[in-house]
Parts: sequence; C-alpha cells; structure tokens
Amino acid sequence: MTRLSSNHLLGLKELTSEDINLIFETADNFKSILNRQIKKVPSLRDITIANVFFENSTRTKISFELAEKRLSADVVNFSSSSSSVSKGETLIDTVNNILSMKVDMVVMRHPAPGAALFLSKHVDAQIINAGDGTHEHPTQALLDAYSIREELGNIQGKKVVIVGDILHSRVALSNIYCLQKMGAEVAVCGPPTLIPKHIDALGVRVMHNLNEALAWCDVANMLRIQMERQQTKYFPSLREYSMQYGLTMDHLNTLDKEVTIMHPGPINRGVEVSSEVADSDQSIILNQVENGVAIRMAVLYLLAAQKES
Repeated sequence: MTRLSSNHLLGLKELTSEDINLIFETADNFKSILNRQIKKVPSLRDITIANVFFENSTRTKISFELAEKRLSADVVNFSSSSSSVSKGETLIDTVNNILSMKVDMVVMRHPAPGAALFLSKHVDAQIINAGDGTHEHPTQALLDAYSIREELGNIQGKKVVIVGDILHSRVALSNIYCLQKMGAEVAVCGPPTLIPKHIDALGVRVMHNLNEALAWCDVANMLRIQMERQQTKYFPSLREYSMQYGLTMDHLNTLDKEVTIMHPGPINRGVEVSSEVADSDQSIILNQVENGVAIRMAVLYLLAAQKES
C-alpha cells in the first residue's frame, strides 16, 4: 500500500491498520533525515499549510511547524485570540478567509469535538485534526504507538495501560483506537470518576489499582489531570490523587520486569509521575517528542501525495 485511504486525518477511528503501517514506514524514512546534518527536504515546496489553533498549544504546534518547515512547505500560523473569531466570526468563515489566500492544508486544534470533521465537509482543503475537544488527537496516538514499536520491536500482543484522566482525554481515545488496530491489548486505570461509564464497550480492560495495572502491562502511558476541562471536582485533592495514581520509582522497583513509561506531555511532575520516573531509563518521553516531528512529517507528506494523485 502506497497511499492513505482518506484525504484527511480526522481521527484514528477512520484509519485502517494498513494506513497506520504506511505512516510508520514513511516516518522511518523521515526520522533518518532528521538525524542528518541537513534536515530539510523539498517534498512540500509548493504546498502552503495553515496552522489554525483555537486552543493554546505549545508542543503540538511547534512539532507541526517544525515538520512543515523540514518538508519546505510555506507556513501560516493563526491564533484565535488575536483574530476576528473574538469578534464573533464563524469557524467556516475564518477558515474560508484563510483558504482564499490559496492555502492547501489546514492543521486545526479546536475545543469542540467534531470540529475537524465538520470543517472537512464544508471547505475545500485537506484537514489534519490536531485535537478536537475531548474527542481525538490522532497524531499524538500515532507518535505514541510509533514510539512503542521503536522501543519494543512491535505493538502486536503488547499490553498497554493508559493511566489518569481518561474522561477528559482525547489522547486516550485515539490511543485506544490506534493500539487495538495494531494488535495491542489496552487497559485504562484511574479513579472511577475519571473513567467514562461505557468505555469497556471499546474492548478495553478497566482497572482502578495502579499496582495491579503495572503488574499487568508492558507499557504505562501516564496522562495528566486536565484541570482546565473539569467543571466539577472528580477527586478530593491533587495530593490524594497523586498518592493513589502517581507513578514513583517505588512502584517500578517492586516489579520483576521493566515497564516502558510514556507521557504525552506536558508533565505535572510530582502528580502523575515523579521526576525520578520521568528522567529514568525506563522513560521514553523525550523519544516521543522526537518521534512527533517524524510522524507529522509522514502525515503531511502522505496527505499532500493524495491531493496530487
């Protein structure tokens, strides 16, 4: 397979395992380029990409921008806080105004679930979802799965537990879809108040004890508590959450195996993971950041090829 099955990247639910493997193989090639002295390739020299972020983002935005520039694309950055959105302009009008400047691709982050899908039906450009509310964050899940493949050799048959605020996490949902399509077993772990009610319908195991989850898994993906998305209190205090679900070296030292530790960032050190764990040999958090650029280069490159064909 040499092309994706979709003209957009809206979520992992729509991608096939063949799509994911193609993205990974393409990312392998780009990763070798990123390790060269000259890190730029002219692959997207005639493509203009708009990064349209309606929510604050540091890592994802920088990662996409770097990926675009490594591919020699022309880049336009848009921030809603300094735009006509604050004056009441609609999403479609905003994006159409950007597209009238002859933009080929839109990378969008938006607080409303389904915003990327909505946009893909109403504007004539390829849409990459950089996170839509509590729904999906496809490139994060792809780079997470890619990092597991790199660290453990493959994903098939591996046991991955996602720990923390599953209820408000778009990373968790995309990871579940992605990992299951690649043959992994997936569990979620956290306080009952932060686990969605019917998540077991997705075929994931539900756990509430961190020690049991660590004893079961090969990989632990630690999520931060999404305070900005919580309207009510889901647990008594951060200190109490940390005592129950914060990962420390004491947890890892009691195991008779090595568990690979991941985190999509930003890390709240001392809450979901201790500094010692985040900086340990078992942590691949910085590998995830590096792989994020290669994965996003692969996605941009493959989608641009779709348009040409």
